Amino acid sequence: MRIQDIPKQGRPRERFLEKGAEALSDAELFAIILRTGTVGENVVDVANRLINEYGLENLFECSLKELEKIKGIGPGKAMQILAIAELGKRYNRIKKEVIEKRSRITCARDVFNYFNEKLKEEKQEHFYVLLLNSQNYIIKEQLITKGILDASIIHPREIFKPAIKNSAAKIILVHNHPSGDPNPSEEDLEVTEKLVEAGKQIDINIIDHVIIGRDDWWDWRESKS
Repeated sequence: MRIQDIPKQGRPRERFLEKGAEALSDAELFAIILRTGTVGENVVDVANRLINEYGLENLFECSLKELEKIKGIGPGKAMQILAIAELGKRYNRIKKEVIEKRSRITCARDVFNYFNEKLKEEKQEHFYVLLLNSQNYIIKEQLITKGILDASIIHPREIFKPAIKNSAAKIILVHNHPSGDPNPSEEDLEVTEKLVEAGKQIDINIIDHVIIGRDDWWDWRESKS
């Protein structure tokens, strides 16, 4: 069957546009890279044959000559595949280097040092979530709200959505007190307990809540010990 004979909603490019890359099969993704099939065989069939021959886990380790042995894979298509493979390797290498350079959080002082310059002159409360990997390296900081901390408007969904999206292993809650006094209010404690309990339900550990004052901090973990 020619690709033109497949209903539009079933073609790889149209499915990509409608549903995104994650909805496509391995063969469909390869079909988009390869673009064209051969006489009597559409590009999805060529992609399936290519994957079946080497397996997806080995395909990007093939040489140019090995790929060219596959019917329908000439030098141009083989180079496209290996170019994608090389970009993937470079991306992974750069990502690893970036992770290694990130700040590692070992205690509340580290959180204070990380946020103090950013927050010490702010006239409003800023509530952040600090996303960490399993080794406590910072993945990302996410601003959740500005203004007075209110338990009624801090919804767990807004806290845990960036954690899930970025595959965080654990999170730290952070906010500042413009008054300079880091001691928690009843509202602060209420928000913390509410979110810690919510985190337990979805297996995302809130390891601390750090309140940033002018020259000092308060942290929930230390207060519980």
